[in-house]
Amino acid sequence: MGLLAILISLALLMWLAYKGWSVLLLAPAAALLTAILSGEVVLANWTTTFMSGAGSFVIRWFPLFLLGGIFGKLMDDTGSITSIAKYLTKQLGVKRTMLAVVLASAVVTYGGVSVFVAFFVLVPMTREMFKAANIPSRLMPAAIGLGAFTFTMSAMPGSPSTNNAIPMPYFGTTTFAAPGLGIVASIITMAFGMWWLHRAEAKARTAGESYTEDDGKIVIPEKTREQATNSGDFDPAELEHGKRTDDYPSFIVAVMPLVVVIVVNFLMALIVLPRVDFSALESAPWGIDVNASIGVWSVLIALATANLTAVVLNFKRLQSLRESLDAGANSSALPILTIASLVGFGAVVAAMPTFEVVRDAVLQIPGGPLVSLVVAMNSLAALTGTASGGMAIALNALGSEYMRMAAEYGIDPALMHRLTVVSAGTLDALPHNGTVLLLLQISKQTHANSYFDMFMTVIVGVLISLVAIFFLGATFGSF
Repeated sequence: MGLLAILISLALLMWLAYKGWSVLLLAPAAALLTAILSGEVVLANWTTTFMSGAGSFVIRWFPLFLLGGIFGKLMDDTGSITSIAKYLTKQLGVKRTMLAVVLASAVVTYGGVSVFVAFFVLVPMTREMFKAANIPSRLMPAAIGLGAFTFTMSAMPGSPSTNNAIPMPYFGTTTFAAPGLGIVASIITMAFGMWWLHRAEAKARTAGESYTEDDGKIVIPEKTREQATNSGDFDPAELEHGKRTDDYPSFIVAVMPLVVVIVVNFLMALIVLPRVDFSALESAPWGIDVNASIGVWSVLIALATANLTAVVLNFKRLQSLRESLDAGANSSALPILTIASLVGFGAVVAAMPTFEVVRDAVLQIPGGPLVSLVVAMNSLAALTGTASGGMAIALNALGSEYMRMAAEYGIDPALMHRLTVVSAGTLDALPHNGTVLLLLQISKQTHANSYFDMFMTVIVGVLISLVAIFFLGATFGSF
């Protein structure tokens, strides 16, 4: 009955979350249902097991969500995202519309801007370019998705995304883990995606399809907001707060904070912090695992520096700095609590006696720990519809086991980090994923006319890259 209880609770959580119910309500309810059906103590599992799991996620990741939310809002209100997008599209021109859209999406998200913030600039820009190039608007989500939430979120070394950060404390790695494999995965994903987009565009032109006009207004239903925060790190409702400038910065000024994120992260993670003596923090009263913390600290320092850079370079453009900062900070609250609630649910599931059966089945999947890792991450990301939530649940329950197996099999933790992130960033983009739903909503497209091309660019291409780096890593190790 215990295993059935887990499956029933997970199915209800998935279905109701897809319907737009808040995970803040669903996760504890599903956890309690699991405990009830398993014949376990109910209130103790809620107040202790669930809250310990959720609380540990908030304790570890709130600074990253906070600084990331502020950064996204500052880049939006200063007009930096718009400036970058317009510059790239102007340089590439109408004849290379697809490439322009993908590169603009990739640049801003790789630099640390939340995809949800980027969407509200990228969609109007893409609409204008597709209209000028007479490309069917149904292909907009596939093009934006390829650049915004595939390789820049999971494969590119140094990406400050939440997805790329979550494995760090478990594997003692940084966001630059297995950089060679990450670059290979990025090239494959980008190349396949661009091939598919050009193929789809040519096929549409042959069929006589053209751009279809819409009113261009962006409206986010409350249900879509709930679905989006289930899988993201920015509350879309906060985009309405703060004040956007009409005085856009130059491309150099606009891109500088993004460059600062990557450069400072690199310096802190690989050069500066590894040389600092943190031995005093490893003993009482701190008791910190420094190796597991350096990656997190590096990203925090990078985002804090980038926020300061954005403010200094664009101080006159920030019409209300306090409102922008408040909106950015507030934007982090709902997403982190949502994902933390999923982690709390996972903690309750892991505490059930029958979970040992599930754990052993996952760890004993034929092919060794790398196969087990890939299957586990893909499965949980697909079931929860969120890469970050799926990873957090899996690593919270099995992270120590995978590290033990890595030591036993002589596997570099950096390889496990990269495979974890790329794996979680594949099947998470199924139709119920909040990021997919939001992008379709604001693009005014439907699953029926746009999702197949999205499936090819944001899932199939990433799966191909995952297979490639899996065999490269298994054969040559991490590089």
